[in-house]
Amino acid sequence: MKKNNRPDHSGTHQTQFKINKKKIFATQELCGICGMPVDFSLKYPHPLSPCIDHIIPIAKGGHPSNMDNLQLAHWTCNRQKSDKLIQKQTFDDNLEVISNRNLPQTFDWKNI
Repeated sequence: MKKNNRPDHSGTHQTQFKINKKKIFATQELCGICGMPVDFSLKYPHPLSPCIDHIIPIAKGGHPSNMDNLQLAHWTCNRQKSDKLIQKQTFDDNLEVISNRNLPQTFDWKNI
């Protein structure tokens, strides 16, 4: 069997990833990819079971355990997204932002 060398699974970020995964499972309800509710009673390998998605994939330079790079997702949504980057924006000649935070919902923070 192939050894998993990802830092969020068996490396230096494993503990922080597990802590952040628990926080996300306790506070988020919608898939960050499709925007539909996630049913926590479903367990892997059910396609709609909950999992953690790296917004910027580790393979593309995303942080393995930072909360800003993690979101709740359905297992099948995460598998379909894989390590693709959805959005690439250039603001000026020096700054290029790559993001996968392309959520279907928006929130009006001014009214809080």
